Amino acid sequence: MDIVFMGTPEFAVPCLQRLIDDGHNVKGVFTQPDKPKGRGHKMQFPPVKECAVKAGIPVYQPTKMRDGEVLSVIEMLNPELIIVVAYGKILPKEILDFPRYGCINMHASILPRYRGAAPIQWCVINGEKESGVTAMQMDVGLDTGDMLLTKKVSIGENETAGELHDELSLLGAQVMAETIDLLLKGELIPEKQDDEKSNYAPMLTKDLCPINWNESALSIHNKVRGLSPWPVATAKLGEKTIKIHKTIISDKSNGQPGEVIVSDKKLVVSCGESTSIEIVVLQTEGKKAMKASDFLRGNPIEVGTILK
Repeated sequence: MDIVFMGTPEFAVPCLQRLIDDGHNVKGVFTQPDKPKGRGHKMQFPPVKECAVKAGIPVYQPTKMRDGEVLSVIEMLNPELIIVVAYGKILPKEILDFPRYGCINMHASILPRYRGAAPIQWCVINGEKESGVTAMQMDVGLDTGDMLLTKKVSIGENETAGELHDELSLLGAQVMAETIDLLLKGELIPEKQDDEKSNYAPMLTKDLCPINWNESALSIHNKVRGLSPWPVATAKLGEKTIKIHKTIISDKSNGQPGEVIVSDKKLVVSCGESTSIEIVVLQTEGKKAMKASDFLRGNPIEVGTILK
């Protein structure tokens, strides 16, 4: 099948690679413009571009989608189908309507739940027990198109958003391949979304990072998992900000919210609702992330210390 692929981050790479491996004619790849990265601000390819260049596929990196130039390129490439995976740009109707089979998006949630930019992270933050990937026929709305195929996975109680991201990235390639197979067989059955069951999953910001120790240990634990590996939950230890990368629920329960109640090889902090949490991995300013047990050997914290 003649296909145009649109995607940008690492999450989208397995889908592009699967199209190549399955022998589809990927006529072009659209991805976000290169961006400066690191201390030297050296321009870096998006992961999808790296994959496309390696495979010898033409790459297009428009800054705008509505000026007519992108449509001209699409008309020139003349794809039967456009596959979209975490591209990061909204497609205008004339592009959505151009291919014979339209545009199909691999969305990292069980639609209609968690429409928006950060479905994986908000699913974890909200303590969901399962997630998945939904193949969706794109329309002009935000993740509102008909559902075509959904595959689900369970979320572990200590699984981070980063770990779930990697799992769903691979699952997305499987869902995409099965969707295309059913499409070619004429066996896809579109299903309308129930808008009343939808949740919006906005982009993450660093404003979400500070922990509110008055919340329950479970709520804080879910937040830590959902903000890992970025932007990472934070707390104040004295005047210093510490990043908290990993936690587990503790069975200790005495102390006021934010109070350190164990500080001997383990770092346990009291939370709201008479619960507590163990900080397993943390990071101080200018340092690498480390196990709390290692941190405490060189930086003892007195029991009774209050984290803010």
